[in-house]
Amino acid sequence: MTASPPTPTDLAFDLAPIGLLVTRDRVIERCNRAFVEMFGYSRQQLLGQTTEMLYPSHAEYEDIGARGVRSMLAEGVHRDERIMIHRNRELFWCAVSGHPVDPAHPYACAIWAFEDMRPRRPVRMALTPREREISALIVAGWTSKQIAKNLNLSPRTVETYRLRLMRKLEARTVGELISRVLGLC
Repeated sequence: MTASPPTPTDLAFDLAPIGLLVTRDRVIERCNRAFVEMFGYSRQQLLGQTTEMLYPSHAEYEDIGARGVRSMLAEGVHRDERIMIHRNRELFWCAVSGHPVDPAHPYACAIWAFEDMRPRRPVRMALTPREREISALIVAGWTSKQIAKNLNLSPRTVETYRLRLMRKLEARTVGELISRVLGLC
């Protein structure tokens, strides 16, 4: 018995130029070629696994997951830019968008798009998970008060992290800090 040719829908999913992912309860159900290539695993290694394997740490998996649920419940979609981890342990920036099938149950089944930002935004420094999280929000233009509220921290704690990041990356201004985090200088 011969296999039937792929449908146009299957071809569009599999050959899309960005990484596409279907998850159920944060478990990988389906992914396309671009996603497989982006993370360095085979499709068989990804299917049936939780997405936690794609995050630099368990804390980042939990924190970003909690933010994702909040934004999907409030807005019906979640978008962010975050640092992810390749199979070879290389960290890289990724733009991520997720849309739940049922807005009332965001992670029951969700469709995700991943854009690899390595060509324009290399990761050039070793940061802790919290520093990565805060630096991503600074790059997104969030204020210390907004970051504090979102991460359940005090604004003073966020300011301490911002100063630590500036020292670590030898940045004199927030603009310079953003440029260094983005790998522009």
